[in-house]
Amino acid sequence: MKTEALAYTPLVKTLWPKRTLARDLSLILAGSLFVALTAQVAIPLPFTPVPITLQTLGILLVGAALGSRLGFLALLAYLLEGAMGLPVFAGGTGGVARILGPTGGFLLAFPLAAGLVGLLVERFGLDRSFFGTLLAMLLGNALLYLVGLPWLGAWLVGVGKFTGIGGLLARGLFPFLPGDLVKAVLAALLLPTAWRFLGRK
Repeated sequence: MKTEALAYTPLVKTLWPKRTLARDLSLILAGSLFVALTAQVAIPLPFTPVPITLQTLGILLVGAALGSRLGFLALLAYLLEGAMGLPVFAGGTGGVARILGPTGGFLLAFPLAAGLVGLLVERFGLDRSFFGTLLAMLLGNALLYLVGLPWLGAWLVGVGKFTGIGGLLARGLFPFLPGDLVKAVLAALLLPTAWRFLGRK
């Protein structure tokens, strides 16, 4: 029974088991800074305002490692840092205008995606197998698109560039699916390796 309970413990509780306010704040800050770092790897595309970045990998890993509550708060802190003008968004940008822009829906979905992945890890232990972790990451990715695509569509309508659902998917979904799959596979390989390194079964 004890072994079963350990299987549903987020990675952070293994690394730093004693929960304190200082620990939680440190992990929230570290998670937000990690996502900010991954956001600096950005490749702009000429046909869409949405760049290719490593943000997704950072978001999902933070959610899996910190758990639902701290993962959500870490990404909320990330958004607040960006809203304050700190250069934490893709390509070293920041400011409220970025949140209100075409990628704002994706940005606002970051805490939700991290929280979802953390919840899947905590409740179902999906980080204990390759396919379980892959499923958690893909579900987190799907949530980003569920929020981000309608926002992008509304923005395109507002600037007179909306060309239909096909055009929206061509700008906000199809170009990113291969990279998202690669990042999900990478995360699926990374988390179980971390557990084995810590001696957890």
